Amino acid sequence: MRVITANERTGTKQKILEASIELFSLHGYSAVSVREITKLVGIKESALYNHFKTKDEILETIYSIFQFEISSKALPPIDRLEELLQDNNVESFLLQGFHRFKQSVDEANTVKIWRILNIEQFRDVRARKLIVEDVYQKTIDFLEAAFTIMISKRMMKQGEPRLLATQYQYPLFAFMTEYLLLSCDQIDTKPLEHRVEQHIRYFIAAVKVN
Repeated sequence: MRVITANERTGTKQKILEASIELFSLHGYSAVSVREITKLVGIKESALYNHFKTKDEILETIYSIFQFEISSKALPPIDRLEELLQDNNVESFLLQGFHRFKQSVDEANTVKIWRILNIEQFRDVRARKLIVEDVYQKTIDFLEAAFTIMISKRMMKQGEPRLLATQYQYPLFAFMTEYLLLSCDQIDTKPLEHRVEQHIRYFIAAVKVN
């Protein structure tokens, strides 16, 4: 029997993940069997267990991928805020943030994982924690820190930073859900993106120092 190389194993593992992401995003985790995953990959069921102990371990790995994508691409580290704000005003900072987030969401696998999270959030506490802690809370924390600096530098009007962060971001969370739904049905998202930019500019007009 031919020995399978490390590169081949890595390749197969990646194919299993991609097949699982595709199927879970369309049907939900519970509705997909190991047989369906291996059929899509083109391997025997037993071969899957060379890479993952259980189907749930595949889901756990998918959650980890999402967590990394959000932490590394969507939100810069808070300790870089002073540096980021040196060359930005309120408008450019918020618009760049939106486009950076949209760019991360637009990656094919990330969109599918977002769908998985939305399907699984009522069944799986891990999905809920990712949405609430890694998306909602970390985004609000990041914006609170940014607005605190902006207010201290007189880039923004006086206000309570966390309340301002909530007022700004929570409509964007709703826009994000709508964006994923439209993308799933392959409906043009340009009108929605225009409304998002209107929201951002309206917020900027209300808080920036004239």
